[in-house]
This record gives sequence, C-alpha cells and structure tokens, in this order.
Amino acid sequence: MELTQAIRTRRSRHLLTAPAPSDTQFTDLVRTAASAPDHGTLRPWRWLLLRGTARHVLGDALAAQATDGNGHRLRDKPLRAPLLASIIFCPHEEATRVPAWEQLAATTLLVHSVELLLHDAGWGSIWRTGGAVEAPAVREALHIGADERLLGWLYVGTPDGRSSPPARTLPSVRERVTSLSGRHPRRQGGAAPGRR
Repeated sequence: MELTQAIRTRRSRHLLTAPAPSDTQFTDLVRTAASAPDHGTLRPWRWLLLRGTARHVLGDALAAQATDGNGHRLRDKPLRAPLLASIIFCPHEEATRVPAWEQLAATTLLVHSVELLLHDAGWGSIWRTGGAVEAPAVREALHIGADERLLGWLYVGTPDGRSSPPARTLPSVRERVTSLSGRHPRRQGGAAPGRR
C-alpha cells in the first residue's frame, strides 16, 4: 500500500476477530516502527502482548477495580480482540538532556507507526485507554514498574467486514498553518526590538 493511501485510509477498528498477528509478526512490525523519531535513540517503551487466556488476567484486574457493579462488563472487555498489545512507557530519568515529553512523543510516534504498519498488512487495530491504566490492580497484574506508565492497549485482529468505518474527508487546516514574517514587527510608539 502506498504511504499516502495508508495514512488516509487507516481507521480505528472497533470490531476485530481472529486471526491476529503472531508474536513474531508483531515484533517485526515494532522493529520497523522503531525507525520513528527518537531523540537519543532511547527506546523509552516496551510492549506486553496478551492473547488467549492471558486476556482473562487483565479482565479480572479490570473487574477488581470496578466500583459501580459493572465488574462483569469490564471483565469481558479484553476479549473484544484476539491480541491486546499493552503499551508501556519507560522514561529514562538519567537521560536529562532528553526531556520526558520528548520521550513520550517518541513512544506515541512509534505506536502510530505500528498502527499504520498493521493497516498496511491488512490487520485492524484501535488504541484504547481509560482510567484503568492507572488502576493498581491492573498495574500489578501486568507487572508495570513504579517508574513506568501504562498508556493503554492496541486491540489488534482481523477487521470484521460487517463494520467498515466511513471514508474520512480531509479537514481544512489552512488556519492552523501560518508563516512568520522575516521582518521585526514595530512596537506601537517605539522602535523595533533590538534597536533601542
């Protein structure tokens, strides 16, 4: 698939069925996506793949943190796709020259690149988050370290043909793209900056 077409046609897919990419296939996609911008090449991320009965571990943890009687509904959420790829942000605190926000940006760029590569290969995905990413029961079940941050999950599988998202019209972005003039603006009642 041509790159522009992949970017324009990728959509979050809510209905996903088996099969999903194997661990090896997913790892190969991450390896390719790791060419995304990453200041210092820190790779401030890791992935934890959940499939089969491992999804029930997450489901039980989601149910354990429910407070409104919806535990049974939360328990079934991880079963909505054959593969859940947990996105774990692992900032390098010692790398002070690369601020945390740049490391987080590098991680999100990687995730988006993985989504594009999945789409290009014929898979579907959706990035799901929510308050559960901070829940102690979820963090414990997935062995999230104290210095790590769970950014949610890529739900991955084969797009269900019964539900195809509509084509997206490209938005107008003209008002979001401007140019700075090379001339110094004159201050009202005074000289241009730097000429006092």
